[in-house]
Amino acid sequence: MRFGVIFPTTEIGADPAAVRDYAQAADELGYDHLIAYDHVLGAHPDRPGGWDGRYTHDTMFHEPLVLFGYLAGLTERIRFLTGVMILPQRQTALVAKQVAEVDVLSGGRMMLGVGLGWNQVEYQALGVPFARRAKRLEEQVALLRRLWSEPVVSFDGDFHEVELAGINPLPLRREIPIWIGAMADPAIARAGRIADGWLAGLWSPRVIVEKLEIARSAAREAGRDPAAFGFQMQVDARGTSVERQVELALRCREVGATLLSFGTMDAGFTSPAQHIEAIRVFREALGDDFHA
Repeated sequence: MRFGVIFPTTEIGADPAAVRDYAQAADELGYDHLIAYDHVLGAHPDRPGGWDGRYTHDTMFHEPLVLFGYLAGLTERIRFLTGVMILPQRQTALVAKQVAEVDVLSGGRMMLGVGLGWNQVEYQALGVPFARRAKRLEEQVALLRRLWSEPVVSFDGDFHEVELAGINPLPLRREIPIWIGAMADPAIARAGRIADGWLAGLWSPRVIVEKLEIARSAAREAGRDPAAFGFQMQVDARGTSVERQVELALRCREVGATLLSFGTMDAGFTSPAQHIEAIRVFREALGDDFHA
């Protein structure tokens, strides 16, 4: 199991030095990956019909691919993972181009986590229908894999048409791992069918292990090796002691998690330095278990 951190995008602020310092601290502490969340727009709560979403227009989100491009030149080894990019509301060929560029500039450290999203306001503003987004995502994943692996692509789908065209540069290894963030059973099954792994989030280990079988069964039915399918779990600093954080992390290892991501948002921290200190304390509390 590899340990990573969740970039505190809603609390880090807009100072590029603070963004740099956090990423470099995670890199120097030996964390494997840095996850960044994705929202393009926040809705005003006084909009017609009201708004009960978790995030509003006052909530800061750094755009993940621009962020990763900035951090690629400031870090040495940490990998970058969107967790999750709301793929159906974005142009597929442009995502392929941007993700490949980050991969090249970072020396092959890019992973792509994708999902359907729930915010219809964003879909409307970006000019993409909210309906059929699940089918659109499945087609997007297929097209992304081809655009990353083939210099010239022809593709005729329900949502995309590409005729003898390709991106340049291609990713260093001609592929980017694609993980799907999902909570509903059909989406978890989709991850098993078409993705490299499942971003499971903050569910308990017991629930995640139960749900994981949905993905693995779907992988087997699709003729894929379920043993090669990864899954990510999360430990949160919010409302937990360091001892409890370590206990949960080791439990995630026991159930076979591929990635473990440590989150510090909503834990009451008021400065970037406090987020950095939290990931340092968690790393030191793990001791030899960090690399075991």
